[in-house]
Amino acid sequence: MLARVGGKAANLGETTAAGLPVPPGFCLTTDAYRSAVVPAGLEDVHRALAATGTDDLETLAGLAATARELILGVDIPEDIADAVRASYAALGTDVPVAVRSSATAEDLPFASFAGQQDTYLNVVGADAVLAAVRKCWASLWTDRAVTYRATHGISPSTVALAVVVQRMVDASVAGVLFTANPVTGRRPEAVIDASPGLGEAVVSGAVNPDHFVVDRATGEILERRPGDKGIAIRPLPGGGTERVNLAPASGPSLSDFQVRTLASLGSRVERHYGAPQDIEWAIDGTDKVWLTQSRPITTLYPLPEPRPDLPAREGTRLYLCFSLAQGLTRPLTPMGLAGFRLITSSAARAAGFDVPDPRNGPAPYRQAGLRLFFDLTAVIRSSVGRAIVPRVFDVMEARSAAVLRGLFADPRFTVTIKSPWRLVKHVGPVAVKARLPESLLRALLRPEAALRRVDGFGERLRDALVVPANATATERLNHAERILGEELFPIVPAVLPLPALGFALLAFAGKLAGGGAEPGALQAVLRGLPNNVTTEMDLALWQLATDIRSHQGAAAVFEELSPAELARRYRSGELPDVVQSGLAGFLSRYGHRAVAEIDLGMPRWSDDPAHILGVLANYLKLDDPTLAPDRQFAKAAREADARIEQLVARAGSRGGAAGRLRARLVRGALRRTRMFAGFRELPKYHIVEGLASVRQQLAAVGEELAAAGRINDAEDIFFLDFAEAQRGLTGEPMQRLVAERREIYDAELGRRRIPRVLLSDGTEPEAEGMRAARAGDGAAAGVLTGTPASAGTVTARARVIMDPQGARLEPGEILVAPSTDPGWTPLFLTAGGLVMEMGGPNSHGAVVAREYGIPAVVGVPDATSTITSGQVVTLDGGAGTVVPATG
Repeated sequence: MLARVGGKAANLGETTAAGLPVPPGFCLTTDAYRSAVVPAGLEDVHRALAATGTDDLETLAGLAATARELILGVDIPEDIADAVRASYAALGTDVPVAVRSSATAEDLPFASFAGQQDTYLNVVGADAVLAAVRKCWASLWTDRAVTYRATHGISPSTVALAVVVQRMVDASVAGVLFTANPVTGRRPEAVIDASPGLGEAVVSGAVNPDHFVVDRATGEILERRPGDKGIAIRPLPGGGTERVNLAPASGPSLSDFQVRTLASLGSRVERHYGAPQDIEWAIDGTDKVWLTQSRPITTLYPLPEPRPDLPAREGTRLYLCFSLAQGLTRPLTPMGLAGFRLITSSAARAAGFDVPDPRNGPAPYRQAGLRLFFDLTAVIRSSVGRAIVPRVFDVMEARSAAVLRGLFADPRFTVTIKSPWRLVKHVGPVAVKARLPESLLRALLRPEAALRRVDGFGERLRDALVVPANATATERLNHAERILGEELFPIVPAVLPLPALGFALLAFAGKLAGGGAEPGALQAVLRGLPNNVTTEMDLALWQLATDIRSHQGAAAVFEELSPAELARRYRSGELPDVVQSGLAGFLSRYGHRAVAEIDLGMPRWSDDPAHILGVLANYLKLDDPTLAPDRQFAKAAREADARIEQLVARAGSRGGAAGRLRARLVRGALRRTRMFAGFRELPKYHIVEGLASVRQQLAAVGEELAAAGRINDAEDIFFLDFAEAQRGLTGEPMQRLVAERREIYDAELGRRRIPRVLLSDGTEPEAEGMRAARAGDGAAAGVLTGTPASAGTVTARARVIMDPQGARLEPGEILVAPSTDPGWTPLFLTAGGLVMEMGGPNSHGAVVAREYGIPAVVGVPDATSTITSGQVVTLDGGAGTVVPATG
């Protein structure tokens, strides 16, 4: 049906069938459009549009204009024109109608294309209706519609347009109704904008309307804000509309009764569609309410999916986005989510929680919009949870911590758990099993032995990952599930105490050193840290670039070929020997890594080395030897050693035995800080190593499923979970399920705004705080503020990068990104500075920036949309400010 009548007509037809008040009318199907435009010869335009880049706006606009001219120049076929005349006459004699476009890619649950095509109001007479129909057809090719489709990857040859002809409502007042609050996300609230006359004044933004917010459950009007309602759009006798200036209105355009009536009607529409709706409505002179359009509100973040395996929880729940805490904004594949459910179930069981079915995840686990969330309601209602969790996020993702603290005063989350016993009860077993006291004592007294013990964990994990070459698909699937459910989490409590001790000793040394050991002085100790696997990886890649540069002719291929072609030649063994062997060696050690590497569904660098080859090409552009990353890293290490000596001298400056003891303690503490702090990256490194091995086994299962015709492609297995993959192995076709999952995943890839905290009623607590921040003095002065992450000041061109795959960062440019994970860090080596929308002072990007000695500010709201590539910005990593140049 959608392909024949388009989104608007399909929704209006369904709304009418549901018994809701919709003005009568008829629809010209997409068959009519296709039949009418055949003589126009749009095929050449289609081909040209498909070959035009999304950033070539001038060419896109020219092709759009050509398409419109061609369509307006053709006659409407006689049979179609006769059908329009007959249907129009059935509505009444010269009855005023609205002629509205209804595109096949419009008003869909995953992407609303509202306003992309044209509408003509108060059209009177059959000839005028036919003329409006032709204009609607042409409006399928407006500049904005063509650009939007190009941006969203919609083929120009697949779109068509239906047209709705609907009796006009002679509206005394009209407007829009959202059945959920589009600003805060709160689902129980209806938001109504209203103004006298036709609704076009409100929809087009031509008027400042009256604004109402209603509690749909109680009918209470929570907010009423009068607008100036300076104009009204009125129908003209004989057709067309006019704008009428209105005298300043003293009263609202809607009575309280009408407001509640509209809210109640909106609830009926939402119940019918099963999702929040964006509704256009009108009230005629007899006070009858009409619905003229209804479509999904696509900007709302979806609510966490229900957990039917758990008892329903009463009251409002608080969910924190763990994806963002991991620096991941993109959605996870279904298999990636399934893997996380197993890993978190393993963690919960280790802590003594009951997890009946690990495939469902522990009780706090939720997912929404294919992202990871956790129910932290019990945590925020606990005095111990309030003391600990926000402090953890202060260093991981500082803005999440601020949002959590902002909810402390909310009566829905009043503290009800005051005893620390629950924490001790669940942390104790993990600490005992990991032999935590023994590990900490060993690290203090015999640090080299502690390092050897950490190495042993990695070796044992790699042994556990081995699968017999002749394993069956079922055995591989079971092996993958066992690794995720048993082997990966134990690495965290085994290794993480060492970097935790390192940071604790840093604070201890700062106190012993006395006055002057301010946070900035201590931060310098963390530069150029040893034992950081991510730093080692990046420097290994830089060494490969150095080797390539020293071989005549090898570097030239990076100037001549694209990363994709370089990857193809690498796989076929055609690259110069230094590149071929060097890259093979790098991938043998680090090929398990990737961008968004916590997702099982993401290809590893060993699967597709194009990203790494692109980074190498970028490294080869760096021709200033003083900026070489290995030199910068060595310099940072020397500066750290010098700072340690300063702190030791300060600690011993009082002289005497006490001074000498204090100096020895500071030296020993800081030595261990540098020895252990770099291990912060190691647990994730090993977990990703395990994930890559699991991915390899799942890919082999996918190949078998594809060969058996259960899925279309081996990669489709990552759009199933473990139970579904098992069903596929027993013979069940999975193609339809995979197609549905891929459609949802592709839609979520386009989502830009992810809430850090989400309440169970849909409220995004950060939303109003963000609006207040934009109105503050900093925003007015053009200063972007965030969390200081790595001291230093730099003024340079910015490069906004949303996805590091294929991205180019010129040496010295400031990298501006939504977030980063280890897959991004090869870009850091040549960056002049770092700005991130996510993160805290101890998040991955901040740590690596400090180690490389580049200034960094993290947790900067809307940095990627406020700053543009090529814009000169001044970044102060100590003050936490970013100042874009003006003019």
